[in-house]
Amino acid sequence: MSDTIRVDKDKRGVATLWLARAEKHNALSAEMMTALEAAARALAEDREVRVVVLAAEGPTFCAGGDLAWMKAQRTMDAATRKAESARIAAVLGALAALPQPMIGRVQGNAFGGGVGLASVCDVVIGADSLKMGLTETRLGLIPANIGPYVIARMGVSRARQVFMSARIFGAEEAVRLGLLTRAVPAEDLDAAVEAEVAPYMACAPGAVAEAKALLRALGGEVSKAQVDLAIEALASRWESAEAEEGIDAFFEKRAPGWAV
Repeated sequence: MSDTIRVDKDKRGVATLWLARAEKHNALSAEMMTALEAAARALAEDREVRVVVLAAEGPTFCAGGDLAWMKAQRTMDAATRKAESARIAAVLGALAALPQPMIGRVQGNAFGGGVGLASVCDVVIGADSLKMGLTETRLGLIPANIGPYVIARMGVSRARQVFMSARIFGAEEAVRLGLLTRAVPAEDLDAAVEAEVAPYMACAPGAVAEAKALLRALGGEVSKAQVDLAIEALASRWESAEAEEGIDAFFEKRAPGWAV
């Protein structure tokens, strides 16, 4: 397994899937996304696993896409860039398809793809000091591949408040928006996560899995058509002059031309 993630399992059948790139703020590199997708698919097949906790090492939950990975995409041809940028969609799809309930343990800031990871959890407990944001438009990009899952969690009305503006918001607003189930002091985070996990230990695992599948079906699960549309939208945006300017400005540590 890649050293960018790790999986711990306890004797009850609770698996914790850790983002383990703390030195890079758990930014999603190509290697990390490949490992996350593989881990999600393995957990889905593990009949001993009854609950999954998605957690992260270090002070940051996930800073979004890895900068080196984003920079590398600029030199790719359109087809390669499209395939590469679809990695996060594959990760989110695999996590969303887990038959087990997944509890998010968000101990620190989550931006871009980090918000996407939180959005595919069934319940998300966050530290009350964290910040979140869909920051892609500051770079001339759009929150595309994470978009179907973010909107499925928040609903269109609430998504309108933060989807386009790249505005940073705190834990209290994240609860109101539906991204967090609740926010607690950092020292209470583990206890709050355990309070969500424990009830499942009295439930029939097969019934839980079927209930989750029914919930997805009745609630309007994210479709392949939506995912494909989002991938195409981001691929097109990467070809724009704004994306080129936004990425250049970021790496040159200056304001982009549109900033006032």
